[in-house]
Amino acid sequence: MLLHADLTASSMTKNLEFGRLVIWYAMLVVRSCLSPSTNALSTLSQCMSKRQAESLVETPSKKQKLDMAARRFFIGGNWKCNGTLASNAVLTNGLSKGSVPADVDVVVCPTFIHLAETQRALSSSRISVAAQSCSATKPGAFTGEIAASQLVDFGIEWVVLGHSERRAKFGESNDVVGTKVGIAQENGLKVIACIGETLAEREAGNLESVLTAQMNAIIANVKSWADVVIAYEPVWAIGTGVVASPQQAQDAHSFLRTLLATKVSANVAATTRIIYGGSVKPGNCKELAGNADIDGFLVGGASLKAPDFLAILQANGPSRSKL
Repeated sequence: MLLHADLTASSMTKNLEFGRLVIWYAMLVVRSCLSPSTNALSTLSQCMSKRQAESLVETPSKKQKLDMAARRFFIGGNWKCNGTLASNAVLTNGLSKGSVPADVDVVVCPTFIHLAETQRALSSSRISVAAQSCSATKPGAFTGEIAASQLVDFGIEWVVLGHSERRAKFGESNDVVGTKVGIAQENGLKVIACIGETLAEREAGNLESVLTAQMNAIIANVKSWADVVIAYEPVWAIGTGVVASPQQAQDAHSFLRTLLATKVSANVAATTRIIYGGSVKPGNCKELAGNADIDGFLVGGASLKAPDFLAILQANGPSRSKL
């Protein structure tokens, strides 16, 4: 046996106990990967003290904390195909009266026909207005399309591209999303590029291959990484009420940051903001925001309620900005 002669019985007991905890936690992590609604840390905490459970979870390193501090928190509100002039007036009035932290970038994304009115309503606030998509074409004989250059002409700075609803319901492939990213940037738009796996893809063990394919199409078309935010949105968590556990979200974001380091550069990996989307609410945003590689949120349903969205804007807290 490869044991030091002076190893005491007490230290042996502690080592064995810690080993059992590590094995038990690993089993729970595997379980959490197979079941998106499972939070390994909370389950583990039921079987041991909170301090013991938290000691097994990786905390941000000094370098990670420095990188986090360098990346401004980013929060987007995707209103999707919701809103009327009357309901939007109520929403924007509530947002205008709320507090927006100075160290957070905030955008809201109304429908195309509500862009101008939303811009006017929020003109005196720190909230910018973004479009939910743009055409993969230039202006011309493309009935029903809205070109990137037209959005810029309209005073729009940001555009959401590759949302899972565009991919699944309107047939936008990885190549189409990549083309849109390139055209948007060529015309001066900043891009919120969305990626994410379905539940079937996750359960089949294809999470990384799906994200890699989606990212490859985006990477090939980016002109300026300073003007790109990556939004990781697991499809199974969008609008379902099921949110990825903080560890599941962190693991996916960490993988994406490593992917950027490998395929682009270490600097791009360290500085690009990667935000999370999928049933984000005031009750779960702070725990999610505490992870080293989560730089904000793309919020769906909760962005349609001014009090909820304003609460989420506070998720980064003073601790992150002062790391």
